[in-house]
Amino acid sequence: MKLLPSLAAGFTGAVALTILHETVRHLRPHDAPRMDVLGERGLRKLLGLADAPQPDESTAYVATMAGDILSNGLYYTLVGSGKHSLRRGVLLGAAAGVGGVLLPGPLGLGEAPSNRTPQTQAMTVAWYTLGGLVAGAVAQALRRGK
Repeated sequence: MKLLPSLAAGFTGAVALTILHETVRHLRPHDAPRMDVLGERGLRKLLGLADAPQPDESTAYVATMAGDILSNGLYYTLVGSGKHSLRRGVLLGAAAGVGGVLLPGPLGLGEAPSNRTPQTQAMTVAWYTLGGLVAGAVAQALRRGK
């Protein structure tokens, strides 16, 4: 795995995912996944455990968006730059989406943001899969471009 193409692909997938989340949550407020809410809850929970001061709403949102892009970008970097990057992107993305539906409740972050309706669940899985697909496609394009 070559590091720079993998990072470029991973972060492109993460940015695509974040743009999709943020756009659709404004267009479909009743059933769009609210991964931003889960991220803010996680941030506040971690800061509370560390007895650190809680940020205001705007600062928490910006920190959550940066954290989402960083963590998803590093995760999608696992797509790599090899021959099967597209397939790995789809599989990693689908796994992240399923985790996004199943894990928030047991982690104490609440279920509604990603599990509110069947449409919310489907969008969560589909969007993370799309992020992985974008990462895989970019990795494949970078590999072919050399």
